[in-house]
Amino acid sequence: MDRFRYYTDGQRSFVVFANGTCATVANDLSDEAAAEAATQILSSIINYHPDMTPNNMDDGNVLVRYRQPAFNVVLSDVAQAHWAEINQRHQEGLTPDEVLITPLGQNVFDDFGKKALLGRCYMFMDAQNPSVLRIERPHS
Repeated sequence: MDRFRYYTDGQRSFVVFANGTCATVANDLSDEAAAEAATQILSSIINYHPDMTPNNMDDGNVLVRYRQPAFNVVLSDVAQAHWAEINQRHQEGLTPDEVLITPLGQNVFDDFGKKALLGRCYMFMDAQNPSVLRIERPHS
C-alpha cells in the first residue's frame, strides 16, 4: 500500500485486495461503492483479456498495470527472497494456450518478465476471489 500510494503521489483513492492488487477508484465514492467499482474492474480484466504492461520503478520494484485501472506491485526484496520458486514456476503464470511475445521469444522471460508474471498471478487470485483488504484515500 505504501509503494502504490507513492506511485500515485498520494492523490488517488484505491482499493487493496487480499493478494495486493490495487484498483484506483474515484475519490468521492463511498467505501461500499469503491469496493464494488474495484471488484468490477478486476472482473473486467479477467473476463476480457488479462493484458499487462510492466514497468521498472525508480525504487527497484516492478509495477504491473492492466487495461483497466488496476495494478500490482512486485516488491524487489520479496521477489529476491522467493527467487528460486519464481524462477522455477513462472510459466504457471500463463493462461492456457497463451502466447506472450518477449524480446527473447515466445513465452521466454527474463527476470523482469518473471516478476511481471508474478504480479499478474496476484491479480488472477484477487479477481477469482475478490476480498477487499482496505480502502486507501488521498492524503489531505
